[in-house]
Amino acid sequence: METTKMARAALLSLAIALVFLLAWESFWRSKGFIPTYNDDKALWAMKRTEIYQPSGSATVFIGSSRIKFNLDIPTWEKITGEKAVQLALVGTSPILTLQDLADDEKFAGKLVVDVTEPLFFSQNPAFHQSAKESVAYYHQQTPAEKVSTAIGLALESQLAFLEERRFSLNTLLNDIPLPNRPGVFQFPAFPKTFEWNTLNRQTYMSDMFLADSAALKRQTDIWAMLIMGNPEPPIAGKELDEVLAGIKTSVDKIRSRGGRVIFVRTPSSGPMEAGEQQAFPLEQYWSRLLDATDTPGIHYKDHPETAHYICPEWSHLSPTDAVDYTHHLVKQLGEKGWFALNKSDLVNP
Repeated sequence: METTKMARAALLSLAIALVFLLAWESFWRSKGFIPTYNDDKALWAMKRTEIYQPSGSATVFIGSSRIKFNLDIPTWEKITGEKAVQLALVGTSPILTLQDLADDEKFAGKLVVDVTEPLFFSQNPAFHQSAKESVAYYHQQTPAEKVSTAIGLALESQLAFLEERRFSLNTLLNDIPLPNRPGVFQFPAFPKTFEWNTLNRQTYMSDMFLADSAALKRQTDIWAMLIMGNPEPPIAGKELDEVLAGIKTSVDKIRSRGGRVIFVRTPSSGPMEAGEQQAFPLEQYWSRLLDATDTPGIHYKDHPETAHYICPEWSHLSPTDAVDYTHHLVKQLGEKGWFALNKSDLVNP
């Protein structure tokens, strides 16, 4: 009898929980949100395992958020016939990721390194933390964690509310607007509608975000705060020389195994572009990077077909422009011999 009561209580609790979860999911779906993936270290580690394909079969991408928004992976794979392995990390310098790939004796593939100067050349530990954690997780991941990742991805593909950046308890609490107090600064949260993440780690702006002038302004206000709020001058002199020397060491390791490396500067616009150009003059940073590492590069400003983009929030391309930019990037890479000769007919937009 007691067992029957406990079973009924358990079933009732389960039913209540399911009703709550269904209601919670329905609420966010009614607001226009869709299932998307947590762009976390577990997903990064899963993609990190895909870098060992033959160089003619895949290109690996590292960098910051711009290459995640600006490279349209379905377009890339359709045109080139190659897989795009996206290992860029939002708000993060790719230098530690580059070092990890350089130290991996099994990696001898093709590598595109996205350069967003304020992050790429930063010595601020905060801009290296995500790469540090992701690389460590990949090398220390247990079989149980891999199983957990597989289960989590299966659920995330069906349930919108599992996206932690938007719907975790801490995130929802942080969404409550509070006035700043003396000595306490609350960094404003990105609009919830800003971006979706796919299983292949591509990020793209949502239609809701692009159609919402208030959300667009909120995002540009955040970028303006970051542009104006960084008191540290860019690295220069000996410190810059040391950073460039370290990058060259990593690039040389990859090339010594038959791998290939190229640097890419993807578009920004408006005050973001102006601020970056002022703080990081092309000749002092981009050109020096290419010269110091003896590595080719593609800068969006060097090509009329990619110099005209207007980023909706100054820093990333819209999904439509990302498709167009990817066509041009493939062509520009093809002109540098990035693809096999039998793919030369695929590099024209």
